[in-house]
Amino acid sequence: MSLSGLDIGIIIAYIVGILGIGFYISKRASKDMQSYFLGGNTMKWYYLGLSNASGMFDVSGTMWTVMILFVYGLKSAWIPWLWPVWNQVFIFVFLAIWMRRSKVMTGAQWITFRFGDGKGAKLSHIIIVAFAIISVLGFIAYFFEGIGKLCTIILPWDLSFTIGEWAVSSERGYALLICLITTIYTVKGGMYSVVATEILQFIIMTISCFVIGYVAYTSVTGEQISAAIPPGWKDLTFGWTLDMDWSQTAFPAVNQKLETDGFSLFGALFMMMLFKGIFASIAGPVPSYDMQRVLAARTPSEAAKMSFTTIWVMYIPRYLMVAGFAVLALVYLVPEISGMGANMDFEQILPLAINKFVPNGFRGLLLAGLLAAFMGTFSAFVNSAPAYIVNDIYKKYINPNASDKKYVRMSIVSSILLVIAGIIFGFNAGSLNKLTLWITSALYGGYVAANFLKWVWWRFTGYGYFYGMLFGLIASTIKLFVFPEIVDIYVFPIIFAFSLAGCMIGTYMSPLPNREAVKNYYRETRPWGFWGPIKREVMAENPDFVPNQHAGRDWTNIVVGIAWQFSQVVIPIYFMIRENYYALGWSIVLLITTIILKKNWWDKLEESDVEPTYEKDRKEKLVKVG
Repeated sequence: MSLSGLDIGIIIAYIVGILGIGFYISKRASKDMQSYFLGGNTMKWYYLGLSNASGMFDVSGTMWTVMILFVYGLKSAWIPWLWPVWNQVFIFVFLAIWMRRSKVMTGAQWITFRFGDGKGAKLSHIIIVAFAIISVLGFIAYFFEGIGKLCTIILPWDLSFTIGEWAVSSERGYALLICLITTIYTVKGGMYSVVATEILQFIIMTISCFVIGYVAYTSVTGEQISAAIPPGWKDLTFGWTLDMDWSQTAFPAVNQKLETDGFSLFGALFMMMLFKGIFASIAGPVPSYDMQRVLAARTPSEAAKMSFTTIWVMYIPRYLMVAGFAVLALVYLVPEISGMGANMDFEQILPLAINKFVPNGFRGLLLAGLLAAFMGTFSAFVNSAPAYIVNDIYKKYINPNASDKKYVRMSIVSSILLVIAGIIFGFNAGSLNKLTLWITSALYGGYVAANFLKWVWWRFTGYGYFYGMLFGLIASTIKLFVFPEIVDIYVFPIIFAFSLAGCMIGTYMSPLPNREAVKNYYRETRPWGFWGPIKREVMAENPDFVPNQHAGRDWTNIVVGIAWQFSQVVIPIYFMIRENYYALGWSIVLLITTIILKKNWWDKLEESDVEPTYEKDRKEKLVKVG
């Protein structure tokens, strides 16, 4: 691709700018670990929300979303339920409030808050650290794979090189360079740097989204789109089977892609995604940047508002870009995509569209935006994972009395080592689609059971958590290496059952230890669920204690919130393909669900920050006794 001087200047200015931010605020970030990893719990919720949105707006995920919209049409709006994408709804409705009440720094530290400090709790603490590190390495490899593919097509320089007998392709050369730049500003500025740069990145990405939306909408007509797609492509509804045939279009090889993905039984896929989605969503966020943003919020209500903002500001701009690239590819990229033959690489749709349609000047802005999308997500993971190594291993077990400067230095070293390990994994990774499906379906399948039970069941123990996570990781690893040909989502129930068996075995291998720790967790977090014996004991000790009676309201808000989020996915797609009545109908859904959430959720948030009188009295007594 040929870039104008203006395009190159915009890209260079962006890179210099984010590096400058990282170095400028590095002194503030290196004060202590609380500042380095959580920004000292001083940042406003809307800053954290924009940062979180930027972190989720990754370039690899955008490439994958363009690909599935091209292939599956409107039904692709359901496929991200594999993650499930609406776990953010569960987080803003109630999980963010529960998490933030713990006042901890990491998900592993939260385990001690939940289960106490016995042997089972320590084993759980260790395994959640291991899971955090494994998942971060997987995501670094995922981002490494995506950014290399993108940059090779959209940037004009050849960055291939050879060291001895080791040849590095231009794709890997770009990935190495971008990862290096991102790592530098992340480790230098910590959480402050990540949030500040991600806000800048989000602004650039949003502008880029609307630019692409404008270019696509003015370049493609509804008639051209209809002529390029097979019957059923515009249908959001589905039956038991997919029933989509590309053989009579300009892209007959897409049928091979449909067969390879294994989603032809779409009704079964949907039920599996729904089954997984409910349990995975209640399990809460995995120990990564999303949980870090929640723990960094100033109050429980602001943690919830932060998660709400993540959805509110991200989905419509992102899907406007996704839909724009997809329709441009359908109408104008027939020679390029068909020329790939049987080896059609759908992950190249996005970079091919950029190469062909984005005008000079805007091209530099868009490339900066896509780099920002990659860097924002990558930096969020790089900043979050070292907290588990330093706070939950080094400080807890090796050197508990080190200085704050020592801990920050160890955090920087840990970040660099994790990036190196993730890149090595990325060099050996397969396609972006396979990485996506493994991370979302197999690896997270081993996380769900234990983390679902930890919120809602009083009898669940540290041993139960440890064996549930262990069995889940074993099952997901077996799936990866022994049965790689099976579509991951269909194996989820087996992995879930295997992990659930570990939970039960571990829980009932001994009586409930650390009963006081469980009671303290219940008092402070105030969750709903199956807490009968613990609730009765807490109420006997604190007659003023009022149990959480908002489960019904929370589940109502979850259903409304999923519809609210889903409307933001389909509105820009319907708009782009000129299905205006559907776009209007879903806009009405968006308006109605927004009003309901305002009255039934937002207006009631402040009560989550009020500490009960009995809890204040209890803490005052503990201070006096101490």
